Amino acid sequence: MAQLPGMPSWGQGWLDSYVAQADAGDVVRGDMGRGGRWWHYLFDGVATLTEGRLQRLQDRIGRQVDELGTAFRLPGDTRERPWPAAALPLLIGEDEWQGIAAGIVQRADLMEAVLADVYGPASLVTDGYLPAPLVTGSRHFWRSMIGMEPASGHRLQIYAVDLGRGPDGEWRVLADHTRAPAGAGYALENRLAASRVMGPLQTRLNVQRLAPFFADFREGLAAVCRRSDPRIGLLTPGRYNPSYAEQAHLARYLGFLLVEGDDLAVRDNQLFVRTIEGLKRIDALWRRIDTKFLDPLAFDTSSRIGVPGLMDVIAGGQAIIANAPGTGVMEAPAMAAFLPILARRLLGEDLKLPNIATWWCGQDGPRAEMLANLDEMLVAPAFGDPALGLPRGPTLGAHLDWADRDALKAEIARRPQDYVGREVVRLSTMPVVQDGKLVARPFTLRAFAARDGEGRWTVMPGGFARLGDDSDVRATVMGEGAFSADVGIVALKQVEPVSLMPQHVAVRRNPGTLPSRAADNLYWLGRYLERGDATLRLVRATLGGTIDADGGASLVPMTLDRLATLLISTGAAKIEEDEEDEEGGAIRDLAEMAGAALDGSGLASVRSLLSAAHGIAEVIRDRLAADVWRLIDLPMPTVGIEDADAMLARAASLQDRFAALAGLAAENMGRNAGWRFHDMGRRIERAMTVARCVRTFASESAVSDDLTTLLDLCDSQISYRARYLTGLALVPVRDLVALDPYNPRSIAFQIDRVREHLAALPSLRDDGIEEEPVALATDLGFTIATMRSEAMARTALLSVENKLMSLSDAIGRRYFLQGAETIRAAGMTLA
Repeated sequence: MAQLPGMPSWGQGWLDSYVAQADAGDVVRGDMGRGGRWWHYLFDGVATLTEGRLQRLQDRIGRQVDELGTAFRLPGDTRERPWPAAALPLLIGEDEWQGIAAGIVQRADLMEAVLADVYGPASLVTDGYLPAPLVTGSRHFWRSMIGMEPASGHRLQIYAVDLGRGPDGEWRVLADHTRAPAGAGYALENRLAASRVMGPLQTRLNVQRLAPFFADFREGLAAVCRRSDPRIGLLTPGRYNPSYAEQAHLARYLGFLLVEGDDLAVRDNQLFVRTIEGLKRIDALWRRIDTKFLDPLAFDTSSRIGVPGLMDVIAGGQAIIANAPGTGVMEAPAMAAFLPILARRLLGEDLKLPNIATWWCGQDGPRAEMLANLDEMLVAPAFGDPALGLPRGPTLGAHLDWADRDALKAEIARRPQDYVGREVVRLSTMPVVQDGKLVARPFTLRAFAARDGEGRWTVMPGGFARLGDDSDVRATVMGEGAFSADVGIVALKQVEPVSLMPQHVAVRRNPGTLPSRAADNLYWLGRYLERGDATLRLVRATLGGTIDADGGASLVPMTLDRLATLLISTGAAKIEEDEEDEEGGAIRDLAEMAGAALDGSGLASVRSLLSAAHGIAEVIRDRLAADVWRLIDLPMPTVGIEDADAMLARAASLQDRFAALAGLAAENMGRNAGWRFHDMGRRIERAMTVARCVRTFASESAVSDDLTTLLDLCDSQISYRARYLTGLALVPVRDLVALDPYNPRSIAFQIDRVREHLAALPSLRDDGIEEEPVALATDLGFTIATMRSEAMARTALLSVENKLMSLSDAIGRRYFLQGAETIRAAGMTLA
């Protein structure tokens, strides 16, 4: 066996084991494909990486997937699931891939030509090459698109195809994706995870890189816009979409704005994104939402995630949308029955990548043939949507009992156009690591093509493979697959290092556009994280985790009662009723209250705040570093009964997590508008918390324990002791935690920072008059500057809290989405 230099030969045993198992599973020889020699090199390299233990490789890939935050969601899931990446890639030789890529390009051209006719002269229907019911029967066919020529000259900007390789090595098309093809981001993330584990090995195998494909796609979208430096958005349905994590990753990688329908507005037949600077023109959208939801004025009037008037902008050529509405008509499984003849009609050649055989029941001959061979068929809906005769979806005819068979035949007789018969495809297998061993599993491949800057198709050198979770090689049984694998195209010569970096780009320091929704979410993410930190400080103080001046003595009941009052008043803990002590006075079970503040259902409990922060972070994943997302995505463990010491230790551990998030924001976020909103959220929340704590613990009747607790809650104990050697005193404590502009935990410091942020943010006024948030912050600064620690009334501190809440509301009105109020003519610009 050919062997890479310096590598052991354990891989030969693995390969022999796989081949023997595949043969025993009644899989035809040749599964490794014409590029099979590369598998020998792969296994030898893996042997070096894992020292002969395959499960180690799978574990490493799993850790990298977690590091990258690659995830997906199934319908009904409340949280995302980790992306199931397989350890070993699918390897395809460059010579074999060239034929596949040529077939993909041909197929994309065919799709474009058919769509041009369907929404143009319709000669294919009138000449009898394409049955009219096959077009109009699809819910993805839109009459309103007839005659609408796309400004780019193309209806398809990106195209995806699912391929299956038979045991004899022949590739065939299983499905086409023309509407909003998904998965390119998962292909990229699979490659990133694999590269981190097997980077040097991939280099030695000459695996072709994916970056040029994404660069071509980005340039292709930019080239069809009317401006030389266009603004492009990725239009997402939102965080509950199954592939939202992929969309966020793609937007970040490509430099696109990740936008939802509410982020966009139409004015004067122009498309704008709502930003903190007003309305900014957007030139192109890569849509990942269904056509029916795009524009409630043009399609489905019940849509709440679309953009009213969007189709007027598209029709006027003022913005580009990829792919064009209506392209989903080509995804109907029944369309595959007519593609061979359409290829000869429109392209003058046979398909280079054949379809799986398909019989559309809307025609008498194919229907009779399908029914006569029902036991050998897969019966499926003709348009992809559920059909009455197939309540469980596509079904193998051989699996139908007599009652179900009769019911299906009756439904086919009633509405024959709704059904197709398809051959049962047997798939080739590839090696998969399972329980530390190699097993043979069937796979399908999703490949992608996109238009480059010249309008030509370029094919991603790879894609992602979906793997079955058992050895049944029938495609219909495998379904969507249980695992995903990187697909590497092995070149015949060394691959030059390439990344997504053009060579000649003008330097710019403009931080880019910040949509109002993103600013809103960053602001409230900061507030919730700061509020969670404040709750944890209260919990630790309640459980005795304080620095006590007397060396660890317990806090006096009065101080403990004030802590309990704060836990309840802030919404951290909800206690149904008080217990009575022996003297009849009201007492609170502090351990129970602390537990409720950690795990309860109160709005300010740590569990509730982490859940709220997680929901916000999901929406702005394209703007968060992977380390930030990983810390937020960590589930808060569910615990049973625990004593005060265990609860205190858990609170300390959680506070470390909040401190890490604060540190990442302080040190890793670029000093742009997004960071300013995030930091403003933290500052306003912290100022409100400190004001509340000073009101509670620094009244004229405060005792030593009150002041100690206040310093602990405000993280100012060390600063006070370094400054004052005479011990605790009320007035100096008040001054340090409320009025000292040099103390990063004081009210004064927070307000100064908020004023700096607001001064740096853009204004929509051109008359020089301060906007409302700036005016309110100035007033707050004056209030704190004139306040005296010797006479700090509770009412004055309560007034500061109220002013902070008013300032927060004003920031929301000025910068965040507030329905139609955010569409301000004063802020409209064509920039």
